[in-house]
Amino acid sequence: MPSDAVLALEPDAADARIYETVDEICAVYRPAMHAMAAAAGPGCEVVLHDLSADNPDLDHTIIAIENGHVTGRTVGGPSTSLGASVIHNQGADHDAFGYRGFTSDGRQLRCSSIYFRNRAGKIMAALCINVDVSALQQARTLLDSLVPQTASDSPDAPSEFFGQDLVSVMDAMVTDAIQAIGKPVAQMSRNDRVAVVRTLDQQGALQMRKGMEHIASRLGVSRVTAYSYLDEARADQGTSESA
Repeated sequence: MPSDAVLALEPDAADARIYETVDEICAVYRPAMHAMAAAAGPGCEVVLHDLSADNPDLDHTIIAIENGHVTGRTVGGPSTSLGASVIHNQGADHDAFGYRGFTSDGRQLRCSSIYFRNRAGKIMAALCINVDVSALQQARTLLDSLVPQTASDSPDAPSEFFGQDLVSVMDAMVTDAIQAIGKPVAQMSRNDRVAVVRTLDQQGALQMRKGMEHIASRLGVSRVTAYSYLDEARADQGTSESA
């Protein structure tokens, strides 16, 4: 292990997860990623994302991955919907554990993510563990049919969407935002569409390449109209925050 990576781990600051380069992070955690994936089995994906650029290309953030077949991704692959949210709001604590994720083919994952920063507080990288629990879900469904149970999820827990490219990630985000309105797009009012754009803006979807074009297409409006929805959503948010 390089000496500078060792020094980065020494508790000389409040947070031991402080690194100035992604190479340091990779040198420290790459062997651990292999160990975690080997111990947990083929259903456990472990991913390291490079988020160090001033404006990261979310289409190509993966610099190391184990068991990539879980989400169908490889080195050079994309971030997820949470990656866009993190870049959009770097000041928040984004570490999250045991939250739900969904693959593009509908399988459910149990996910945990931690983020590494440099001394200036900028997010440099993310280490994510994604466990495919679809087989367990099927078993639970079978058991629930025999002994019904009520499941509950924390309303504050994030949801994450995975895809083999950023287009499928974006599509899943838009679908989720539309479904939250509870009516087909054709029956939505202007306020409904503004609410969809507000949700996607808060999730960082507009950080993705051609994000607004995709949102406009799904809402059946022009790009100009979609931007007017965004202006209205941000104005409403600013009013509520100042109230």
